[in-house]
Amino acid sequence: MTVPRTFEAFVAEAAAASVEGWDFSWFEGRATEQRPSWGYARAMGERLARAAAALDVQTGGGEVLASAPKLPPVMVATEGWPPNLAKATTLLQPRGAVVVAASEDAPLPFADGAFDLVTSRHPVSTHWAETARVLRPGGTYFSQQVGPASVFELVEHFLGPQPEEVRNARHPDRARAAAESAGLDVVGLRAERLRVEFLDIGAVVHFLRKVIWMVPGFTVDRYRPQLRSLHERIETEGPFVAHSTRFLIEARKPRP
Repeated sequence: MTVPRTFEAFVAEAAAASVEGWDFSWFEGRATEQRPSWGYARAMGERLARAAAALDVQTGGGEVLASAPKLPPVMVATEGWPPNLAKATTLLQPRGAVVVAASEDAPLPFADGAFDLVTSRHPVSTHWAETARVLRPGGTYFSQQVGPASVFELVEHFLGPQPEEVRNARHPDRARAAAESAGLDVVGLRAERLRVEFLDIGAVVHFLRKVIWMVPGFTVDRYRPQLRSLHERIETEGPFVAHSTRFLIEARKPRP
C-alpha cells in the first residue's frame, strides 16, 4: 500500500530541486501544459537552417536553440542570468555558437545590421528598437512570447485579483504596436489559450521558483498558507487547472 505524501514532503522536495536552465523535465507526471499548435522549435529550426547569421536573445540554458537540426554559419546567443549563461555555453559552444552575457534590458552588444534572423522564445521583454537595429534590411524577428494573464488562476491565488493593466500587459496587440513603432512590419501574429494542470503542490512550488516573474519574491515560507490551502484543494478536488497564453510574432525589417 502506497502511503500518501504529505504537504511538507511535497514542498521540501520541490524547494530542494534545481531550477537552472529552461528544462521542464522535472514536471513529468506532476504537471501538464498544452503546447501551441504552431510548433515553435520546429519553425525556428527551419528559419535557422536558411539563415546566414542569427541571434537568439534570452536563450535561457540554450535548450531550445540546441534542438535546431542545423545552425547558420554565424550563430550567437545572449543570456543574462549567470547559471543559465554557463549552461548555455556548455550546450551551444560544441555546435559552434557563441554565447554572450547580456541582460534583457541592456542594448544588444552587436553592430547595426549584423543578423538576418533574430529569434527569442519567451523573452522577459523585447527591446524592439535594438532588435530592429541589429537586423539587416529584409531580416526577420521570430518569437514565441507569453501572452496576457498567463496562468493567472495560479498567480491570483497567491497575489489576489490583479488590475486590468497588469492582466493585459503582454497583449499581442501591444507587441504589434511596439514592433511597428520600431520600424518593423508585422507579417504574422497568432495567439492561443492553453490548458495547464498542476497535479500536486510540489509542481506549483517548482513552477513558481523557476518562473520567477509569476509571483515576484516567491518563497515557501512567505506563501506557506496559500500553498497549504492549494494543496488541500488539489487533494480534495484533483488537479489545479489554469490556462497559459502564448503568441507567435514574426516581424520583418523593410528593405530601403
